[in-house]
Amino acid sequence: MVKERIKHADKYLAIPYLILSLFSVVMVYSASSYVALQDFDDPQYYLIRQSIFVTIGMILAFLGFLFPFRVLKKKRLVMLVTIGTAFTLLVLLFFGREINGAKGWIETPLFNIQPAEFAKLVVIWYLSYMLSKRQKVITNEFLNSILAPGLLVGFIVALIFIQPDTGAAIVISAVSCVLLMASGVSAKFGLKISAIGAAVVSGILLLVRTYGEHLPFLPHYQYQRFLAFWDPFALAEGAGLQLVQSYYALSRGGLFGVGIGNSVQKTGYLPEPYTDFILSITGEELGLFGILLVLILSTLIISRMYLIGIRSKKSFESMMCIGIATLFLIQAAINVGGVVGLMPISGMTFPLLSYGGSSMLILSAAVGLVLNISARDNIERSRKK
Repeated sequence: MVKERIKHADKYLAIPYLILSLFSVVMVYSASSYVALQDFDDPQYYLIRQSIFVTIGMILAFLGFLFPFRVLKKKRLVMLVTIGTAFTLLVLLFFGREINGAKGWIETPLFNIQPAEFAKLVVIWYLSYMLSKRQKVITNEFLNSILAPGLLVGFIVALIFIQPDTGAAIVISAVSCVLLMASGVSAKFGLKISAIGAAVVSGILLLVRTYGEHLPFLPHYQYQRFLAFWDPFALAEGAGLQLVQSYYALSRGGLFGVGIGNSVQKTGYLPEPYTDFILSITGEELGLFGILLVLILSTLIISRMYLIGIRSKKSFESMMCIGIATLFLIQAAINVGGVVGLMPISGMTFPLLSYGGSSMLILSAAVGLVLNISARDNIERSRKK
């Protein structure tokens, strides 16, 4: 059974995942060595931890690849995990560890766990289950079909937003909207939802530009991020520091970079060089060539996930693939947009490249689930021939 499943695994998804995960170990080490030496007197501090995360992530990907999918379709388990996730996020608001201003972490002896990362995959699982069960009636009974799932997901998003983790809240909201449009609603309705979403985003940006800190829902630090987005060099010593230093790193790298380990920006100039801005260090050390390599690998992963989802004839599996692919796409787009100044910096890491245990483990497990779906579909097709 295992041999047959491995034989039918999607190599165009598995190989890019393995390459990007292993490449992350190299880049995290290079980007973090100076900071690790300063903070822990050990330049290999983050190298060791990232190596452990990648190893465990690959184990989780393999387990997800072999996992009996019928278990994921049990309603009690779906509801128990989803409600449990919401309860955990609620408890975090009172007892969670605060890091970088967000009270959304559980501290353990080995590493800190970020439940918001787990919530992303849990929401995809929950909505895929609920919407696939209501696919035949969702067009005619739209409000009744999405009311209960929408309230629970909205509660989870609100808890994450309050932490505050705006980036994760935006990602979950966007993925939820994509899953809703993929659930069977008409194309016309989907276009209306998209237009409303675009209008809301444009309206918020206009409000921020016009009224700034006078808005009750906009904290000072988030307003500073908008100002830095609009004119980073005017705030180069403050809120615009990260973006300006990111520009310097990218421009210094040119086409082929200055070589692995030779970055200047990671030596105290660019904050978060091994997490949010690891792509900037990649560009400085490996140039445009290195960035294109990362983007090509990510594009292969995302496109294969979408293709597997589109090809699957089972609605739950199809929506799981589409949701996971969208999760990767949105996170990568937000990170790249922040690094090059196309959107405000949100603190979003680049999938499978940036340092981070929770993100690496969850995204790896998600890749394993998509590989699972693909292999089972391929086995069924081969048996019909």
